[in-house]
Amino acid sequence: MTVTAYVLIQTEVGTAAHVASSVRAIPGVVTADDVTGPYDVIVRAEAPSLDDLGRMVVSQIQAVDGITRTFTCPVVNL
Repeated sequence: MTVTAYVLIQTEVGTAAHVASSVRAIPGVVTADDVTGPYDVIVRAEAPSLDDLGRMVVSQIQAVDGITRTFTCPVVNL
């Protein structure tokens, strides 16, 4: 079973397009879209487990230059 999550990203001013492009190249990232509002990029990511997802966010997504904050929202099936 795959864990899916939305990762909401805030970026430094003027870096959203670069961040979205860089994040798209990370294995496990399904989509990365520039958006307007309180967040600058929204990512849909998949991983084999919640732990793997957390490792991807912390070690790969947060390592992208220009990211100032992330907020991870795992998808639940009710």
